[in-house]
Amino acid sequence: MLGRLPLVEQLDGLRRVLSKNEVLTEVMTRATALDLPGWYVTAGCLFQTVWNVVTDRPPADGIRDYDIFYLDSTDLSWEAEDAVIKEGREVFAGLPAEVEIRNEARVHLWYERKFGVPCPPYESTESAIDSFAATTCCLGVRQEPDGEWRVYAPHGLSDIFNLVVRPNPVLAPREVYEAKAARWKNTWPELTVLPWPS
Repeated sequence: MLGRLPLVEQLDGLRRVLSKNEVLTEVMTRATALDLPGWYVTAGCLFQTVWNVVTDRPPADGIRDYDIFYLDSTDLSWEAEDAVIKEGREVFAGLPAEVEIRNEARVHLWYERKFGVPCPPYESTESAIDSFAATTCCLGVRQEPDGEWRVYAPHGLSDIFNLVVRPNPVLAPREVYEAKAARWKNTWPELTVLPWPS
């Protein structure tokens, strides 16, 4: 089990596992062309690839989209973010998946309206990743110009490899966690979903 190995071996294992998803590796390769500040491929496309490989499913099975986060606080207008999104459509054209690009510097402008709780402005892409509803989601990977992978995993990788979904009650409401966890459990019944803390 990769989740029981020393961290350096888990990181090697993560790269081997994620590399089995050819859509994901192509997204990472093409994303370097956008040269976005502090960017990461993040969220479901990463941990769901791991779940698929660990449970002997096709690596890209059930993955709805591929998320790219970046943080640019120099221009918080929708127009600036939309220009990046449109450029991304050209960069990722032809891929058999939707790629969603979001400027995390703007999240505080719309989060409360969508989820009912305020979100302080993020200071980095990493701080945005830290606030996902489940610790299992708190993972970001990017390809550096030299081809090396940068991995951000503030809660480690053991839960991801061991198919454990653990709540992260720092921002997202309980109902967001429970809805996501129920959807994942429906697709990957092997998951162990831990309850929201009382």
